[in-house]
Amino acid sequence: MTATNSGSGFTMPRPGSAAAAGPTLALPEAEGADMHAAGTAAEGPLPVGATVDLASLGSELGIRRPLDQLDEQLVGLETVKRRLGEIGALLLIDRLRARYDLRSPRPNLHMCFAGPPGTGKTTVATKMAEILHALGYLPSDHLVTVSREDLVGQFVGHTAPKTKAVVQRAMGGVLFIDEAYSLHRPDNERDYGQESIEILLQTMEEHRDDLVVILAGYRDRMDGFFSLNPGLRSRIAHHLDFLEFTVDDLVEIGHRMLADQGYELEEVAEPVFRDYVARRRSQPNFANARSIRNAIDRARLRQAARLVAAGGRVNRDSLRLITNADLLASRVFAEPEVSDG
Repeated sequence: MTATNSGSGFTMPRPGSAAAAGPTLALPEAEGADMHAAGTAAEGPLPVGATVDLASLGSELGIRRPLDQLDEQLVGLETVKRRLGEIGALLLIDRLRARYDLRSPRPNLHMCFAGPPGTGKTTVATKMAEILHALGYLPSDHLVTVSREDLVGQFVGHTAPKTKAVVQRAMGGVLFIDEAYSLHRPDNERDYGQESIEILLQTMEEHRDDLVVILAGYRDRMDGFFSLNPGLRSRIAHHLDFLEFTVDDLVEIGHRMLADQGYELEEVAEPVFRDYVARRRSQPNFANARSIRNAIDRARLRQAARLVAAGGRVNRDSLRLITNADLLASRVFAEPEVSDG
């Protein structure tokens, strides 16, 4: 893992890497216990004297794969990955306790992901859904992503059926509500967002076994949202902060994106790209990894225009190379106060 420890992250496979698949479970035999095939061994009750290899059990149940993928594929995001590992560990232990007839209360798994756009919140929500399903806490690993427009109606009687339809669609998996603070507009007397919030509150309490709700948005606005809706705050057990990327993070993200698309920077373009990232990061409306993706798309556009304008013959290497000129043509260098175009 070459990422920095900024505490934020973005998904992009390392060039030439593969997601860890996890070994096949071979549980150690315990005295008085009949340990057969892995699939049956992971489900049946255990006698008091039985022992289980936790690492192997985690791999068999599928929890290791999404956690390993997060560690391998995400730049930074160290605090978030650590918290997800802790949640996964708790759920694994709870499941194993049940096999020893040791009961544990079902944990509250509703979450808040707070941070700026482009820092990997949706990606982590997807992995969380996989972990919860693998451990039997959710019937499905599907993720439903929505925003205010999907939940709040335009007129009286429209909001309740919209919100309930979304909830029904997400039931059994994870409901991810982006910019959740937009549901509450106290300055507008004719807004129906509060009705949607009340339905979500009821759902989060009554369907904890069938649905996990993740609320996402900017940290300061989410804090204000919770202060106005204490019922929601009390139902959120896990608050995860997705921090701004450092320049090193963003450069690493850019390299991974380029490699994933079959491109690379020429050597003299490396410091230019770092300079571009630092300039763009300081501008308004910067969206972290999304802005880097947009920058690379524009660099590809300039590369294609340059090659076609030059005419003549090209080879594989020339098609892969992003040059100094392709980057320096950005308006970020001419007008640092203006967004790249």
